[in-house]
Amino acid sequence: WFSSNKEGFDSTWDRHYSMKKIAVIEKIHNDGLELLKKNQGYDYELITDITEENLIKKLPEFDACTLRVSKLNEKILKHCPKLKVISRHGVGYDNVDLDYIKRNNISLLITNNANHISVAEHVMYMMLTISKGILTHDESVRKGLFNKGITNIETFELLNKEILIVGFGRTGRALIKICKSFNMRLNVYDPYVENKIISELGGNKIDNLDEGLKTADYLSLHVPLTKETNNMININNLKLMKPTSIIINTARGGVVNEKDLNKALDDQMIFGAGIDVFEVEPVDTSNPLLKNKKVILSPHSATWTNECKIRMAKLTIQNLIDFFENKVDQSMLVKIK
Repeated sequence: WFSSNKEGFDSTWDRHYSMKKIAVIEKIHNDGLELLKKNQGYDYELITDITEENLIKKLPEFDACTLRVSKLNEKILKHCPKLKVISRHGVGYDNVDLDYIKRNNISLLITNNANHISVAEHVMYMMLTISKGILTHDESVRKGLFNKGITNIETFELLNKEILIVGFGRTGRALIKICKSFNMRLNVYDPYVENKIISELGGNKIDNLDEGLKTADYLSLHVPLTKETNNMININNLKLMKPTSIIINTARGGVVNEKDLNKALDDQMIFGAGIDVFEVEPVDTSNPLLKNKKVILSPHSATWTNECKIRMAKLTIQNLIDFFENKVDQSMLVKIK
């Protein structure tokens, strides 16, 4: 997989003595940059103008780059003959042209164990905020309506409620531990994870997504955006859910059909939703979810705790250093089929 056919990569002299040029695309926490500053083998440049035109102009001179939310498509990458590796500041990679990097032996690394705690906690924040009517209560107090209409606000306990976790990677496994402490009933849908792994963490494996949706009080999504997961949650299965159910999406926009979700909320098919990711980002101001009072929104910020920003920045850079020193942690390397 490594780009051994790239000129100079297999050279001992090149690996140990020449400067590797790293493009840091978009700002990351300074703790990550300090790793490059301490290592004499690397020179870096921060690129804040992420327009396609500027990336085409700037990236050809670099051996590697970091990547946050900007896109690296073929139009950009075909101008980068020196590029050997892309290190994602995160775990998703739908903003990278996988076909191109596979054809051209460019490796892709992710921060596989940096953000799962922050995302799992963000899910709980959304679940509790919706279930307890926090935003409505807060607004009422600020308007001087201290307890007027309080009995008309529907709120819920999490105790004995059923959560369906779709996708059981690191974040799903972190979430199930938190939900277990709330004494929730724990269902998991992930056809790629063995029942033994799920049951060891107290979960019950669900083999059919639609069947799991019928009984779920909460649905939390933790899958990448692929052809298989695109529009995974749509009007057809939203109709199956309880009118008191709540959907949380901190995975990827596109996993939930936004128009269908808005209709389900308006038609009282479900109770509420928490959305951190959108089909188009930044989210378009015409998106109907922005005006829907039954949904709480955040700007793809589930990972942006202070602790997580530091972990992701350091691991993003460490992955690049490990790559050039030929000691990559294989769990960080994306195996493109």
